[in-house]
Amino acid sequence: MRISTNTMYELGSRQISDLQTALFRTQQQVSSGMRVLTPADDPVAAAAALGMDQALAINDQFALNRSNAKSALSEEESILQSVNLLLQSVKDVVVGAGNGALDDAQRKMYATQLRSNFDELMSLANSRDSSGNYIFAGYQTTVQPYTQSATGANYGGDQGQRMLQVGAARQMAVGDAGSTVFEAGMSGNGRFVTAAGTANTGTGLVSTGSVIDQTQLTGHDYAVTFSIDAAGVTTYLVTETPPPATPATPQPYVSGQAISFGGMQFDIKGVPANGDTFSVKPSEKQSVFTVITDLLATISTSAVGPQGQTKLANGLAAANNSIANALVNISAVRTTIGTRLKEIDNLDTAGSDLKVQYTATLKQLQEIDPVEAYSSFTQQQYTLEAARQSFIKISGLSLFNMLT
Repeated sequence: MRISTNTMYELGSRQISDLQTALFRTQQQVSSGMRVLTPADDPVAAAAALGMDQALAINDQFALNRSNAKSALSEEESILQSVNLLLQSVKDVVVGAGNGALDDAQRKMYATQLRSNFDELMSLANSRDSSGNYIFAGYQTTVQPYTQSATGANYGGDQGQRMLQVGAARQMAVGDAGSTVFEAGMSGNGRFVTAAGTANTGTGLVSTGSVIDQTQLTGHDYAVTFSIDAAGVTTYLVTETPPPATPATPQPYVSGQAISFGGMQFDIKGVPANGDTFSVKPSEKQSVFTVITDLLATISTSAVGPQGQTKLANGLAAANNSIANALVNISAVRTTIGTRLKEIDNLDTAGSDLKVQYTATLKQLQEIDPVEAYSSFTQQQYTLEAARQSFIKISGLSLFNMLT
């Protein structure tokens, strides 16, 4: 078979071009460290690598979300710690103002401190985050949550909780609404609240009381009304709203003796006057701003004489109990924040492990084996050089050379 000169040159140049292309591709792999440079190099590995890239990107986004959530929750926790210290200061005011040796003028010093505490609490409740959003406004992050009112403060936010996706199957609240933080403390002992009538003229001091039988709780309102007959005997009558089927009968009053009805028990000490009343109602949520405002009114009211001291004592006892309940609620919110921060730490650990796993898999799919790549590159260099030398020899052959 005769091979034309043109065919010989075409075959030789094509082979050398193919060898150069293969060498160039290997050189790119060695220089980049990547085995799969285009999907055509390994379609299966390229598709799997694309999935790994997406998984890594999603995992990194979750990590960023967790970082933002941790920052927001840590900021809220710092504010609530300040709120906790402030309410402890208010409790100190209650204890100090209850000193019987103080007169009205001296007690006004505590009122001044209490006004300062109120303003500080208002400032904390209206705190903003680093982006300028109100922390305790729920979804209404651009609306100031609290404004002062005659009875305490009005809430302008909502009950929403902003959420962040911190894991593939986990959304986490990164804040708490002000209504949950500052308005969820229960009145009284958490089940019912006792209070002396504002028109009382006696010296009866009512206790907080406790539940002795939950099955008998009705959730109704009660009134304890005192009567003194002509012989000077004091009795009390318990009336219920709505009225029960069987009306109660007057009971003899003994100072400090337990008064029990409807699964509840409390006592009244002192000497109630004829017509004095004490209310017993189911506990309900109350704003800490209202509690402080009522406490301020109690401290600012003159407490001259036994009647004045009794009203002061009843008011201070109610305020002290309400502040304690507000502290319990703040502690409960801080507990949930701590739980969420702990969960974020656990999710961060799991996310770091996933990133290591994804990165290793991606490396296995895309990166070269250095030893194999370098060996292949050297071999291809030798092959290309051999092809070039062979082509030079073959292209130089002709019939005239043979005749010579």
